[in-house]
Amino acid sequence: LRPGEGGGFPWTTFWVNVTGCFLIGVLMVLVTEVRTPHRLVRPFLGTGVLGGFTTFSTYAVDIERLLDAGRPRTAFAYLAATLLAALAVVWAAVALTRACARRVRPGTVAAAGDGDRP
Repeated sequence: LRPGEGGGFPWTTFWVNVTGCFLIGVLMVLVTEVRTPHRLVRPFLGTGVLGGFTTFSTYAVDIERLLDAGRPRTAFAYLAATLLAALAVVWAAVALTRACARRVRPGTVAAAGDGDRP
């Protein structure tokens, strides 16, 4: 039985995508603020590895299946929860990684909210 089959909330896909977004937040701080790796590290790890780990295409298919199964409330809840959770964990990962990096190497990472960092 496929996760989320039968019109239930697709928890497996939800948690995979949320975890991937957290890891992307960590990665972006590490490769843009902590270290200066080779220019291909960011797209390789971000788009390649973590893009392959997350499954936003399945997210879209799951929404369509929920709608086809007559579960528009579940589909909307899934759509909104995934979007909000993904954005929240990226923000949390960035803040947490910056805080950890400052403790390890004070003065090497901009504080969250500084004007010189996105």
